[in-house]
Amino acid sequence: QVQVVESGGGLVQAGDSLVLSCVASGDAICITAMGWYRQALGKTRELVADITSGSSPTYADAVKGRFTISRDNAKNTVYLQMNNLKTEDTAIYYCNLNRLLGTASYSHWGQGTQITVSS
Repeated sequence: QVQVVESGGGLVQAGDSLVLSCVASGDAICITAMGWYRQALGKTRELVADITSGSSPTYADAVKGRFTISRDNAKNTVYLQMNNLKTEDTAIYYCNLNRLLGTASYSHWGQGTQITVSS
């Protein structure tokens, strides 16, 4: 089994910064992409950013220039540096990682961490 645990959420004011961390443990081998998704109240889950095993990032347009994703493969950890937070960033943030074992692909999710940005 693979355990995925996020940390770093909380209540902040608009313009503040936060760093989210996500650690994969257990049978966390052959990890390919790692990423962050978010789900605001009443909305569907959406991609925030992801990063390949070679550290090539992709960002949602809404966070480009404000968020930075990075990963430490040796620690099976992915980070999300969030700067200049806006009220519309309020959501539950979920970590996701994918594993590729032979031809089989597996996706794993964390339990989510709440971020609330007040004006």
